[in-house]
Amino acid sequence: MTYECILTATQGAGPRKTGVITLNRPKALNALNDQLMNELGDALHAYEADEGIGCIVITGSERAFAAGADIPAMAQHSFMSAFKSGLISKNWEVLREIRKPVIAAVAGFALGGGCELAMMCDFIIAADTAKFGQPEIKLGIIPGAGGTQRLPRAVGKSKAMDMLLTARMMNADEAERAGLVSRVVPFEKLMDEALAAAEAINAMSGPSVMLIKELVNLAYQAPLSDAVAVERRYFHALFGTDDQREGMAAFVEKRAPVFRHS
Repeated sequence: MTYECILTATQGAGPRKTGVITLNRPKALNALNDQLMNELGDALHAYEADEGIGCIVITGSERAFAAGADIPAMAQHSFMSAFKSGLISKNWEVLREIRKPVIAAVAGFALGGGCELAMMCDFIIAADTAKFGQPEIKLGIIPGAGGTQRLPRAVGKSKAMDMLLTARMMNADEAERAGLVSRVVPFEKLMDEALAAAEAINAMSGPSVMLIKELVNLAYQAPLSDAVAVERRYFHALFGTDDQREGMAAFVEKRAPVFRHS
């Protein structure tokens, strides 16, 4: 499929590949308009449905992962038009539906909606040039795609309040210390690092990968006792898979497992 606001590619040498989505509105620093978000959703669903894809990487340009939502387009809205049109909501929740792991590879600015999009991914690998922020308060509004909810869960209340109320940006090193990103690498190694992480995931058992993602997300929504009970049931369930038998047999036989993702 041909897109106008994103680029798609498939990477990897193993039996399971990595789907790569590059945000591509360079003149607008990858500002997230409706067309881009619709195309991103279509590409994510296509990779989700492809049995040959094990992991997805979303990235941007050297200057910006995404510098925010498309403010000139948003500025035209009234309350009723924003409410009736589902502004920010109708095409921003696709990532929540994706069961395969999604890695954000972030360089340059990830601000406003760009920071929110990165936080929707399962983890963030940041270039040393990355800058994160939620500057919506400077526009007389607030984040609308989870910024006030995901940021405190990632970095804690005090740092989130600081960023949201003052609109200050967080550099890559601070973001790693705060727990917003999983690792920081030199910009020139960003995609190599992200693709290597995806390759490592692709080599694992597909059912285990998807259940781990589901359970980690559950940890933010359910009481501990309930979530641990669900984890234990999924643990038991995996003993009915081909991959459990292969993984344990390979361990006993001191060889690398060859998972069938079944």
